[in-house]
Formats: sequence, C-alpha cells, structure tokens
Amino acid sequence: MQSLPILTIVTFLPLAGALIILWINGTEEDVARNARKTALWTSLATFLLSLFIWFDFDPASAAFQFEERVEWMAGTGIAYHMGIDGISLFFVLLTTVLTPVCVLASWESVKDRVKEYMVAFLVLETLMIGMFCALDMVLFYVFFEGVLIPMFLIIGVWGGPRRVYAAFKFFLYTLLGSVLMLLALLAMYFDAGTTDIPTLMVHDFPESLQTWLWLAFFASFAVKVPMWPVHTWLPDAHVEAPTAGSVILAGVLLKFGGYGFLRFSLPMFPDASLDFAPLMFGLSIVAVIYTSLVALVQDDMKKLIAYSSIAHMGFVTAGTFSMTAHGIEGAVFQMLSHGIVSAALFLIVGVVYDRIHSREIAMYGGLVHRMPVYAVVFMLFMLASVGLPGTSGFIGEFLVLMGLFEMHTGVAALVATGLVLGAVYMLYLYRRVVFGKLTKDHLKSILDLSPREIAVFAPLILLVLWMGIYPSSFLEPMHASVDQLVQQVQAAQTASPAAMATR
Repeated sequence: MQSLPILTIVTFLPLAGALIILWINGTEEDVARNARKTALWTSLATFLLSLFIWFDFDPASAAFQFEERVEWMAGTGIAYHMGIDGISLFFVLLTTVLTPVCVLASWESVKDRVKEYMVAFLVLETLMIGMFCALDMVLFYVFFEGVLIPMFLIIGVWGGPRRVYAAFKFFLYTLLGSVLMLLALLAMYFDAGTTDIPTLMVHDFPESLQTWLWLAFFASFAVKVPMWPVHTWLPDAHVEAPTAGSVILAGVLLKFGGYGFLRFSLPMFPDASLDFAPLMFGLSIVAVIYTSLVALVQDDMKKLIAYSSIAHMGFVTAGTFSMTAHGIEGAVFQMLSHGIVSAALFLIVGVVYDRIHSREIAMYGGLVHRMPVYAVVFMLFMLASVGLPGTSGFIGEFLVLMGLFEMHTGVAALVATGLVLGAVYMLYLYRRVVFGKLTKDHLKSILDLSPREIAVFAPLILLVLWMGIYPSSFLEPMHASVDQLVQQVQAAQTASPAAMATR
C-alpha cells in the first residue's frame, strides 16, 4: 500500500461520491433514496479503504508514512504533500468511521433537500480527511478553512429555529482565529523559506518570533477546541445543528484544535509552548470545572452534552501541554474516545427527539419502561463519558492525569475534579430521563430502538469497549511519534534555562 496514493484515494473518494449524487435525477422520492444509498456506500467504501492504511502502518517508525508529493505552485515550494504518522492515523480513521454513522442517522430524520445534504456531508468528509493528512501548510490551511463551508450549510439549512444565527456565529468565530493563523503562515514561510510541515517541525524559529507565531496559532486552535472563554459558539451550534451535524461537529471538528497544538504549536514553537504552558493549564482547569458546573444546570439535553464536550476537551489541552509521553498519548486517546462517546450521546438525544420533538429534560422520565434497549445503550455511553474502567473514557483520562502528576500535582488534582463533576451531571441526566415512573402521556406509546438505530450504535459500542479493554492496539502506533515529539520539546527545555525556570 505504501506504493499506492492511498491517502489521495481515501481523501477524495467521498468527493467523487458527492459528484455522482449531483448527477442523480428523477422524482424527488427517487433522488432522495438514491442520494442516501450513494452516500452510504461511498462512506463505507472510504472506511474500508482507510483500514488498509492502519493495517500497513509501521508502528515502530516516527516518520511520516504513505507520503505523496506533487509540486503544486511552481516556483514557490508549495506542494501537494500528504502523509500520516502515529498521531494523525487515528483521526483519519475516526472521520471515516463517523461519516457512515452520520449518513445512517440522517436516513429518516432529514426529508428536505436530501441530495444537497448528502453532498455536503461527503464534501465535509473529504476536507476533514485532507486536513489530517496534509503535510504542507498551505494545503493544510485550504482543508482547515474549507471545512467551514459545508458545516455552515449543514447548520444553517438543516438546523433548528435559530439555525442562521448559530451558523453565522460558528463561521465568524472560527474564521477570525484562522485569519491570524494565515498571517503566521506567511511569517513562517519568509523565515524558513518553505511551507513543508516536516521541514518546519525541525526548523529553529527565533524565540521572539515563536511567541507571536504561537499566539497566532493559539487564536485559531483555541476556538476550534473550543477553550474557555471562546467556547460560546459551541452550545448554540450543537443545539441548532441536525443530529448528524452535532455528531460530526463533536466527533471530528473539535479535534482540529487539539491536533493543531500537537502538529504545530509543540514541535514548531517548543520554547513558546513551554512559556505558555501555565496559561494553558489555567484555561484548561477553568474549562473543566466551570463548564461542568454549567452543564449541571442545563435543561436542554444537547446543551448539557455540548458543555460536557468543552470540559472533556479541557483534559485534552492539559494533557497536551504536560509535554510528557503519558500526557500526550492520553490527550490523543481522549480525543478519539470523546469523538466516539460524544457522537453517540448526540445520537442518543436524536433518537428521542425524532419521536417527541423535544430536547427538554423535563419532557422525559421513566423511558426504561418503554425503551429498555435504549436505556442500556444510553447507560453504556453515559458510563464511558464519566470514565468507567473498561470503557474508552477511562484510558484517556487516566493517562492524562498520569502525565500531569509527572509534571505538576496541583494541576493534576484540579483537573481531576472534572471526573467527579462529570459523573454528577451525567448520572443526574440519566436518572431524570430514564428512571422514575412513566407518568407523561406522550411517552406511553414511545417505541424502542429500531434495527436501523441499533446498526448505528453497534460499531460505536464495539469501539468504546475495544478501546477500554485493549487500548494497546491504539496506543502502540502512537508511541514512536509521541516519543519523538516529547524529545523535541525536552531538547528545547534543556537549551532554555529561562523556560525551565518559568516551568
């Protein structure tokens, strides 16, 4: 597989499917049915092809693999350069897993403009995969920014009553930070003479320039995570987005920021990363504690899960800037776990919303009496969200706390409060929705999960248990790349006594 342009094939196969859907004609019913089937088979084919990347990946190597390079802009050094390492591998797989899940989840709930909806999702998949595979800064920026367009349409066209407001808020927040990243990209090009990411990762930027570059990238990545206090766009986007839009937003798009810190901020600006680590810890602690408390008082199920996502991503940023192997591996694992668990929780909300057309927690209660299978599935993902041992949520949080304890026990203790608070708001949500007496008339005829809905949840259940019981299969491919990153940061720390004193 190393000799084939497998990354290009996996990246642009969804785009080919989108073009096929655009050519579909016929009655409205026929177009909708054929668009759904084409999107499903295209996304499944993309997922199966992406598995070959995993099977042929060499976990012992820290180098980028499956590299493809073609001169893109003659005379500038800007190229179409693709490749993956142990950090980006599983983000590609996460994207290809969740896209067919989103298509299946939208099978009956999306009835208007189905053709355009499926095109938007397939284009979005191409851009997301391309972003994780890009090894040229300009190419990365094109994919990174391109994602805004289909996501803006998914929220703005197929969202809830305040969809236009939420879509514009999402777009403006993320675009503003990205403009600063574009300016930083230009500064890096003029200093290093290239936009090649592997070259930039080993380039020695002046320490004074690193500070400004780090802040510019931080402006973009912090919004994408999102970190407190630039997180306010996320609850609105989640509440107004269709169920599948929330799934892909929480499952993949929020990982752009965490991935960006790992791919750019730490290796390219190690001195600045050391200097700004206390700031990152402070913001992460606030995110974990504050947004957990906000989640506890929510009346809307989607908003509660949205705020819980911000809290969980606080673990990610804290683990990343611990700059230890355990912390960084825990951050990557936590992103993968959160991508699956949060996606499943939004699907859980979507199931009852499709039946009752309400996300208000007060509208539910006693669902276990009518929906026992739903109650069991909900319980599994709720326990994974609070980090129950044996689920994927436990591994990521445990590794992050290990990394933080190696570096600073006080930070670790404060971040660990998120474990308690997370259990409080998730168990409180579950009790109010699932347990109790079935007294509300509109719930007495509600139906349990359909075979299609079970098919949507089945792969996510498998992944949550697999990652929790046998995490080595996911951690081993990361080791070499993470160790190389840690050594690079430690080398900068050793060379900078001032940074050590700051730490």
